[in-house]
Amino acid sequence: MQVGWIGLGVMGSSMVGHLLRAGHCVTVHTRTRSKAEPLLGLGAVLADSARDASEGAEIVCSMVGLPSEIEAVHLGEFGTLSASHPAPVLIDFSTAPAELARRIAVEARKRHVLALDAPVSGGDVGARNATLSIMVGGDESAVATALPIFNAVGKKVVHQGSAGTGQSTKAVNQILVAASCVGMAEALLFAQRSGLDLVKVIETVGAGAAGSWTLSNLAPRVLRGDESPGFQVNHLVKDLEIVMEEAHRMGSVLEATALAHRLYKALQASGGGEKGTQAICPFLAKGALGTIPIIHNP
Repeated sequence: MQVGWIGLGVMGSSMVGHLLRAGHCVTVHTRTRSKAEPLLGLGAVLADSARDASEGAEIVCSMVGLPSEIEAVHLGEFGTLSASHPAPVLIDFSTAPAELARRIAVEARKRHVLALDAPVSGGDVGARNATLSIMVGGDESAVATALPIFNAVGKKVVHQGSAGTGQSTKAVNQILVAASCVGMAEALLFAQRSGLDLVKVIETVGAGAAGSWTLSNLAPRVLRGDESPGFQVNHLVKDLEIVMEEAHRMGSVLEATALAHRLYKALQASGGGEKGTQAICPFLAKGALGTIPIIHNP
C-alpha cells in the first residue's frame, strides 16, 4: 500500500520500519530529518509536510505527542486533510482526547475521508517487536482497509466502536499503567529496604497474581539504573491530564489516578520529564515528596 506517515519518535520509527519490511511504500514527514535517515535507507521517501505525505496515499498515519500537534497534523493549513487528493483512510496512532478524535472524524468526512483513532499500548518494546495492542475507534469499513497496516505493527487489534472509542479505551489503559508503575516503585522500595534480593523477588512475584507487563519489562530497567524512555514521563503526564479532564466531565472521581498524576507531575517538575516512566522508582526513593507517604528506613 501507499502509506503516508507523520511522526518518527521512539514508537513511530519502529512502526514505519515494520511497514517497509512488510513491503509497503511509505512517505514520511518529521520535523527532525535525522530521525528519517535510517528509514530512507530502507526505502522510505521524505515529505516536506503532512499534506504532502497524505497527497495520493491510500492511507495516512500519524504518531505524534501532543493534542495540539495532532490537530495541526490533520486539521492545520498544511495538514493531511488539506491535500488536493487526501488519503481516503486516516489513522491516528497517537493518544488524544476522545473529543478531538471525533472532531477529526467529522472534518475528515467532509473530505470523503474515514478517520480512525487507533492509540496503542506496549511501549518501545512493543513497537520494536510489532506486538502492540491497538484500540480502534471509527468506521468498520475503514478498519477492514487498515488491517494490513495494523497487522504489520501490532499483535492485538480490537475495534472498540465509533470514533473516539479507541481514545477512551486508551484512557482506561493509562489509568492501569500509572497505577502499575507507582505500585511497582513502592514494591521495589519495600523489597529493597527489607533486605531482599530484588531479582529473586521479581522472578517470584512476577509468576503469580502480581505479574504484569510493568513488572516484567520496567522493573529490570530499574535494577539496571536504566531511566531511558520506552515511554516518557512527559507523555504519561499529558495522558493522565486527558484522563482527569475526561473524568471531571463525566463526574467521576479517580483518587488513585489523581495521586499517580501528582507523583508524575512532581517527577516532571524535578527535571525528569524526558525519562522513562520507570524513573518514578528512584524519584520516590529519594523521598522527594515529603507530603506524600512513602516508605522510609525504620
